[in-house]
Amino acid sequence: MKSYKKNILRLAFVMMMVGSIASCKKFLDRKPLEGTLDDFGVEQQVIGLYSILRTYAGFNTLPWLDFHSIRDDDAQKGSEPTDGAEIIAEFETFQYTKDDWATNSYWNDHFYMINRCNSILKTAELAGLNDELSKRNVGEAKFLRAYSYFNLVRTYGEVPLFDVYIEAPKDAVKPKAAITDIYALIDKDLQDAVAALPLNWNTSAGNDFPGRLTSGAANTLWAQTYMFRQNWASALAKCNAVIASGQYSLPPFEQVWKDGPGGVGKNGPESIFEIQAHIGPGGAPEFYSFWGTCQNVRQGGASSDWNLGWGWNTPTDVLETAWDNTDPRKRKTILYSGQHDGGPAQGGYGLTLPPYPTLPQKFWNKKVYGDPVMRASIGQQGNTGWINHRVFRYADVILMKAEAANETNDGATAAAMLELIRARARAGNNAVLPVIPFVDKAQMRTAIKNERRWEFAMEGYRFYDLVRWGDAEAVLGSLGYTPRCKFYPIPQKAIDLTGGVLVQNPEW
Repeated sequence: MKSYKKNILRLAFVMMMVGSIASCKKFLDRKPLEGTLDDFGVEQQVIGLYSILRTYAGFNTLPWLDFHSIRDDDAQKGSEPTDGAEIIAEFETFQYTKDDWATNSYWNDHFYMINRCNSILKTAELAGLNDELSKRNVGEAKFLRAYSYFNLVRTYGEVPLFDVYIEAPKDAVKPKAAITDIYALIDKDLQDAVAALPLNWNTSAGNDFPGRLTSGAANTLWAQTYMFRQNWASALAKCNAVIASGQYSLPPFEQVWKDGPGGVGKNGPESIFEIQAHIGPGGAPEFYSFWGTCQNVRQGGASSDWNLGWGWNTPTDVLETAWDNTDPRKRKTILYSGQHDGGPAQGGYGLTLPPYPTLPQKFWNKKVYGDPVMRASIGQQGNTGWINHRVFRYADVILMKAEAANETNDGATAAAMLELIRARARAGNNAVLPVIPFVDKAQMRTAIKNERRWEFAMEGYRFYDLVRWGDAEAVLGSLGYTPRCKFYPIPQKAIDLTGGVLVQNPEW
C-alpha cells in the first residue's frame, strides 16, 4: 500500500496525468510510466499521441468545442436546454468557472499530451536515435508539444513550462512562465518540426499514413502563432512556405465535409491536418471519434429517425441573420430544421428534417452532417464516429496570407488571396460574392475579417480571431464578455495540487 501511494504521488499531478480519479486509477494499473521508455519504441509512443488527439475530450469533443467555438457569437451549446446546462453560463455568457469537468479536462489533457511528448523526446535522446523515421517521430512530438502550448497560452496566458519529461513529483510543481518564454519554446519546437517532418507520407503504394503530421502542418501552426502575436512578416513567410510546397488546393467547398463510403472529403486536397476517425464493418469502433457524434442532429422523445448525435455546437440566430443569403457557403454550413438539406450540391443527402421544436434547435452544424448511407452501412443510426476533425485546412493559410500581406502594406496580394477564397465560394455563380478590390488597409482588413467569419463558421476559429483582433469586447460584450475574459481562470484543482506554487490568473 505504501508503494502504491508513492506511485500515486509520482503520477497524479493533475497537469500531467489526471483527467479524473477513475482515469488515474486506470493509468496506475499499468506499468510505471518511466518503465515505458524502455518497453516501447519511439514509433509506438508517437502513434499513441494521435490516439490522445482522437480520444481525449480536451482535443476533440465537448471541452474543445466549449473553448474554441461556443464562446463566440456564431455558435452555441445547442442540444436540449437541460443537457449540459452549466455550459451556457460558463461559455455563452462568460461566467467562467474554476472547477468543472469540461474546464478541468481541457487543462489536464493538454498537459498530459505535453508530458507524453517529453517522454518521447527523452527516449530518442537517450537512445541516440538518428535514423530518418526517428527524426520524423521527434518532429511529430515537437509539433504536438507546440500545438498543446499554443492552445494553453492563448487560453490561459501564463502557464507552467515543461520541456523535459517529469519523473519526480517535485519537478512537476512549478510556477507559471512568461508568455514570451512559452512562445520561445513553441518557435523552437516548430523550427525543429519543419526540418524533420516530410512534405507528405506518400510511398510507392500511395499515402500509407493519412493524417500524420507534415512540414506543411508545422508551418501552418507556426503561421497561426505569429498571427496571434501580430508578427506579420513571419506569418507571411510561413504561409508562403505552405503554398510553395505545392501539396494543397481548394476543392469545391461542400466536398471538404463529405464523408460517405470512400471518404471523398477525408484527407482531401485542402487537408493540412485532420484528426483521424474510422468505423469498421458492422460498426466496429476501430478508430472511433466522438467529434461527429457530439455535434450531429439530436432528436428527443420516442422517435429516433433523426437522433443522429448529441446536438452540441449549433449555429445561432446571430449567424443566420448576419450571413447574406447569396453566399453559397451559408446553406453548406447551416442545416435547417424543417427544411430540405439541399442535396449533394449543398452538402446534403436529399432529406427533409423535422421542424423546430420537434427538433430542439432551429439550426445545426452541416459541416459534420452524417451521411445516411454510411450510417446504414454500419447499422447504427446515431453513430457518426467516422468523421474526421479538420483541424487545419488550406483556406486558413490563404486567408492568413491575405491578412499578413495587408498588414505589411501589400494590398494587391491581400486582394488576390481574398479572391481565391471568394472564387471557390461562389462556385461559378458570378452573380454572387463580387470581387473585392483593395481600396485601403482598413477596408481590406474588414473584408478579410468578414471572410474568415463565413469561411470558418462553426469550426472554432472565431473566438480567438476576435481576441487577437482586439474585437472581442465590441462583438461579445452584450453576451457578458469583459477584458478579463481574454484568459480563462486556471483550474482550482491544479493550483491546490501544487500547494499554491501555481497561482491564479490576476483577473480571477
